[in-house]
Amino acid sequence: MSNIILQTIEQISKEKNIDPKIIITALEDAMVAASRKFYRTNEDISARFDQETGMLEIFAVKRVVENVEDPSLEISLEEAREIDPSLGIDDTVELPKPTDVLGRIAAQTAKQVILQKVRDAERQNIFNDYSQKVGELITGVVKRFEGPDIIVDIGKTEAMLPLREQSRAEAYKQGERIRTVIVKVLPIAKGPQVILSRTDPQMLVRLFEIEIPEIYDGTIVVKNAVREPGDRAKIAVASTDRDVDPVGACVGMKGSRINSIIRELRGEKIDIVQWSEDAAQFAANALSPARISKVLILDAAERRMEVIVEEKQQSLAIGKKGQNVRLASKLIGWQIDVKSEEQKKMEVLSVMESLTSSSTPLTELEGISERLVEKMREAGIVNVERILELGIDKLQEIPGIGEKTAAKIMEAARDLFEEVEIEVPEGIELPMAIQATTPHEEAPGSEPEQPPAEEQAPADAEPAVSEKDPAVETEGAAKPPEDK
Repeated sequence: MSNIILQTIEQISKEKNIDPKIIITALEDAMVAASRKFYRTNEDISARFDQETGMLEIFAVKRVVENVEDPSLEISLEEAREIDPSLGIDDTVELPKPTDVLGRIAAQTAKQVILQKVRDAERQNIFNDYSQKVGELITGVVKRFEGPDIIVDIGKTEAMLPLREQSRAEAYKQGERIRTVIVKVLPIAKGPQVILSRTDPQMLVRLFEIEIPEIYDGTIVVKNAVREPGDRAKIAVASTDRDVDPVGACVGMKGSRINSIIRELRGEKIDIVQWSEDAAQFAANALSPARISKVLILDAAERRMEVIVEEKQQSLAIGKKGQNVRLASKLIGWQIDVKSEEQKKMEVLSVMESLTSSSTPLTELEGISERLVEKMREAGIVNVERILELGIDKLQEIPGIGEKTAAKIMEAARDLFEEVEIEVPEGIELPMAIQATTPHEEAPGSEPEQPPAEEQAPADAEPAVSEKDPAVETEGAAKPPEDK
């Protein structure tokens, strides 16, 4: 019997690739569970397997005390010394229990516990093995379909290829060999623990490593890869050797290398992009096959840039439903706005017009009611500058505005742009001497008034301001003149 147990342990250990100690522990736990179910006692039951003899012992463990309060867990000192004279207070004693009386039910319980422990140990081994292989390419066989998900036999265990990790351009048959990449390994749980993918960018990187020796040996480095599975992918590569062209090496002679990868991905288009430390140059490369005219960095901190292309190249740069610029943005890690040269030109002209054109709202007119302002707006006059351009005659043509009202509006408009003279009296500092003269309107054809002559300052006094400063245009307040 003992030899049979040892042989069974060795056999299970080899088949399941489990440490024999784990099986022995499972056997001991199973016998404890079976004993408790059979004896129906509160005793502290333990089991011990002797690997030399192959015997399994079951015993109740009790603590030695002076006064026994719980007979199922405690034993008196006198009774303990009858078993072993060397025992003392607080020592433990093991009382053997027979195993041949456990019966069929207890044996069935023990079997279930052993099987559960073995399954848990097997799952733990799978987790330990495959958790180190996340991101690696693995070949498996399509075993069966569970709804939209595919169960793949990968050798030691079964893995799952969920619907979300399947390319829409691919179809699979039972028994077909497929290449996938491991993306996740779940901890101990029911069902497959290893999750596979055919859409992850790492799938593309691993295929390049297999097909292109320069990537495998490190001469060419893959910097980044992005995909929209089944449609298009972009991969950025750089060379550590000046004499090796990274893009040409990946393409191969007449496309021999890249074509094998495209066949594996069922016709998915792949753009190979040369990586660059310069973000602008990298963006221009990433938007291939479109030709880029200029790249403008809008905000380096927020990683935003603007790409200018010719009118004919704009649709190519953006791609079908924005696919090309979207993949390029993911590849370089920047937000990319694509604009044509004509769009950029119009944008610049619009900004320049807004900067050069002045606009004073009609609400700045003093003494003009809101009703008159509304009438002018209805007539298409939106600012004070427009009033000065039209003149009194045009104002009178507006319904509800007569000659006197038009003159009043024109006077208020001119007052906003009236020149203001600033005079600084002698001995007064400039910030305190800013005074605005009363505005007046010169009659047509009259000669401008000459400024009054300044009084002669004493020779030993400080020189006073002898000239009036130029008039300053303000909106309701005068500004101090600049020092000459």
